[in-house]
Amino acid sequence: IDGPDTLHELVDIGRREARTAFGNDEVYLEKLVKRARHVEVQVLSDHHGNHVHLFERDCTVQRRNQKIVERAPALYLSPEQRSAICASALTLCRAAGYRNAGTVEFLQDADTGEFYFIEVNPRVQVEHTVTEAITGIDIVKAQIRIAEGHAIGSAASGVPRQEDIAMRGHAVQCRITTEDPENNFIPDYGVITTYRSPAGFGIRLDAGTAYTGARITRSFDSLLVKVTAWGNSADEVARRMLRAVREFRIRGVSTNLRFLEGLLQNSKFRAADYTTTFIDETPELLVFPRRRDRATRLLRFVADVTVNGNPAIANRPRPRTAIVPRVPACDEMPIIAGSRERLETLGPQRFAQWMLAQEQVLITDTTFRDAHQSLLATRVRSYDMVAIADAYARLLPELFSVECWGGATFDVAMRFLHECPWLRLTAIRERMPNILTQMLLRASNGVGYTNYPDNVVRHFVQQAATAGIDVFRIFDSLNWVENMRVAIDAVLETGKLAEAAICYTGNLSDPDCRKYDLAYYVRMARELEAAGAHVLGIKDMAGLCRPRAARTLIAALKQEIGIPIHFHTHDTSGIAAASVLAAIDAGVDAVDAAMDAMSGLTSQPNLGSIVEALRHGPREPALDVDAIRRLSHYWEEVRHGYCAFESEERAGASEVYVHGMPGGQYTNLREQARALGLGDRWPDVARAYADVNELFGDIVKVTPSSKVVGDMALTMVTSGVSREDVESPTVDIAFPQSVVSFFRGDLGQPYGGFPQALQRKILKGEQPITVRPGSLMPPCDFDAVRKEVEHKVERHVSEQELASYLMYPDVFVAYAQKRRQYGDLTVLPTSVFFYGMESGQEINVDLDPGRTLIIRYLGTSEHHDDGQRTLFFELNGQPRQIKVTDHAQEVTRVPQQKAESGDPSHVGAPMPGLIAEISVREGATVAKGDALMTIEAMKMQTVIRAERDGTVHAIKVTAGQQVDAKDLLAVLD
Repeated sequence: IDGPDTLHELVDIGRREARTAFGNDEVYLEKLVKRARHVEVQVLSDHHGNHVHLFERDCTVQRRNQKIVERAPALYLSPEQRSAICASALTLCRAAGYRNAGTVEFLQDADTGEFYFIEVNPRVQVEHTVTEAITGIDIVKAQIRIAEGHAIGSAASGVPRQEDIAMRGHAVQCRITTEDPENNFIPDYGVITTYRSPAGFGIRLDAGTAYTGARITRSFDSLLVKVTAWGNSADEVARRMLRAVREFRIRGVSTNLRFLEGLLQNSKFRAADYTTTFIDETPELLVFPRRRDRATRLLRFVADVTVNGNPAIANRPRPRTAIVPRVPACDEMPIIAGSRERLETLGPQRFAQWMLAQEQVLITDTTFRDAHQSLLATRVRSYDMVAIADAYARLLPELFSVECWGGATFDVAMRFLHECPWLRLTAIRERMPNILTQMLLRASNGVGYTNYPDNVVRHFVQQAATAGIDVFRIFDSLNWVENMRVAIDAVLETGKLAEAAICYTGNLSDPDCRKYDLAYYVRMARELEAAGAHVLGIKDMAGLCRPRAARTLIAALKQEIGIPIHFHTHDTSGIAAASVLAAIDAGVDAVDAAMDAMSGLTSQPNLGSIVEALRHGPREPALDVDAIRRLSHYWEEVRHGYCAFESEERAGASEVYVHGMPGGQYTNLREQARALGLGDRWPDVARAYADVNELFGDIVKVTPSSKVVGDMALTMVTSGVSREDVESPTVDIAFPQSVVSFFRGDLGQPYGGFPQALQRKILKGEQPITVRPGSLMPPCDFDAVRKEVEHKVERHVSEQELASYLMYPDVFVAYAQKRRQYGDLTVLPTSVFFYGMESGQEINVDLDPGRTLIIRYLGTSEHHDDGQRTLFFELNGQPRQIKVTDHAQEVTRVPQQKAESGDPSHVGAPMPGLIAEISVREGATVAKGDALMTIEAMKMQTVIRAERDGTVHAIKVTAGQQVDAKDLLAVLD
């Protein structure tokens, strides 16, 4: 009360509150101290007239007169003030003839230093443990002994004389309550689903009734547990208490834990610069970051996969036995300088000169990227890559580079593995600091399947260089140098190595091969060297470069250009190692190979075998063959866990010389064919692929141009379309969207041009573009796109995440939703990610260095009435329960009506897929060729068009619906 004007009004309010609370409206007034500190002095008095104090406690931090934190001693008291306030407490006890334990409470005026008596609490209060921590006196025991008649100062009482009582160190006590700081500290209620408390030296818990399963009602005391920490200094105690608060895990009800965490880190709290109005005057204490709760989110994912399985491995074989891959023991070996330090010292130009001067052949290991992309459908997870990266740094520092990023791994990581590709790169870079990291960049296509504005390509390259990429292998899917210049220039600006690649196709050994002859390759090599490339790459993506052709090509290029040459091939035919050795004999500077256990077939040739073949020769690489075998053994065990994605190929296939399918596409296209129900018709798909290549003019086939050919081949097989149908001007074909885009010129201009008749049929009168597609695209408005994606994911996005969205908008948004739902899934072992856990199984999950979750799966309940199951876990020894919906108990979808082949009004689905878009409404009039809807399957979009004029009588599907081949989509009158 500040003055007489409000005296009666406020006293009346106080009386009404007192009457409601206590049934008595008497109130009393006490001195107003606006900037007050609350100090309590602990006293003990016996029946013999002896009185001692145990010094003071600071109880200033409180809310609604409820103490939140107590600390001893009070840091703001001077020795003189401490002596005076404790003496006053004893004076009062003597005058009153006080007996037993008690607390004498004071307010100190923070401005004047004066203190004022409030009251005496004649009991042992909950804060007594703070005083016990700094004096070593058991107050509860002393209370009992004094009540029994023992005198203070006697051994029986447990309380020494005043002159023998001293403060030793500092202590803090926090009250863990259900008072919700985000709801004005109103107590919460509910069932505690998880309860875990901290432990350790210097920590004491005084537990209430908090435990897993406890039901907190509205009438329950909000106090769950008190935790006390002590140590030699105030700073040590604050840090110890902060650790304890962070180790609490209480789920099911709101708590004040996050408020306490912020308070303990607050500089004013650390300096004891506060009063009883501290919380009201420090609003930042009530601003809380989003709760991570990583353990619960991970458990939800594990529980869901355990019950419902991972869609990625549905109907696929699983490992017969569980194998935990063993990383080679090499921690004692130092990480010595390697190729990355050399690049940083020399710079890219001089580094390229060093490559030319090297007599030893340099080797790139593709296991982290192209090998598993080719063999295992790009499904190897970051968990298995990051685990071995440190061993690479120690065992094989002489590697030229490790290809670990780009290509199909970028979107597959987000789409199927729910991983951030940028975090994968960062983690590998941190653990493998001495070896060059290499990526595959699709020039103007980035890591996507279409062209992007020039500033998007430059932005992506800059982010990749910043994140840790050292070598950019840049290629264009049509070998069009004009389409590569923006990417090459962007890499040159970063100071990293620009390796511009020629995609090899055809047969250089065949004298009848007129299109892709030696002059073609020499001409392109000169153009790339003139464009500023530091290294020339030969990218034999299908493994078509026979040994004699490799020797001829490399020998000719070494005479024509002055930059090093890096040879890449695939072992689909089974003889790629011979081509690599021929290239080495011809003077190639670097070659690609895969670790033994991940080599062969559609992957790269065997790294260990190539090294052995070169031993004791002039070009022997400086690689430890024993280290290669140790690392290969790890990859062998890793591969065992990915048997679900193994290709059915068991031997080399000479048919690659017929269809020319890239190794990286080979297994992926088989996966697509399998998903479309064509698993037993792979030979038909392969023949159709070769036919499509000839129909399209014998183009260079590598992502994304290879996807165009693959999409068309799948369409032909699923729809029963022949080569003659495609060529016929009278047969209407529903061409995949990627094919339409290709013939429109969206990917660029193929060498030799487009087949004119087929282009006219596909474009239906639309004019193609003949210039670089990126030159027609306006620059991206990054600020506008950032607002767009942040609105969709409801959070801030980094520059790297913005780059992901620019490449794959829908895929990134879906990934971000999975990330929010389940957290970082890369920490889960691969077997658990794909197959869940078995009863009794226990795993360790490393969230951060020094922070590990120990998860034990105990079992699953029967189905509940709502179709859910309860899964029982132990998390770090504490019981946890997770409920998930069992999809097997859900109502099955009503079978979709099939289109009748003899009914011209029926529009059927040409393949299984997802209805991505419906372009018409019922009742609309359509003409032949008008778009009706778009179907999407395995990244391939096909527009379904009207085969005749008519009216849309009925739409039988909805956007987002999954359909099977020949399902009825629409009816036309």
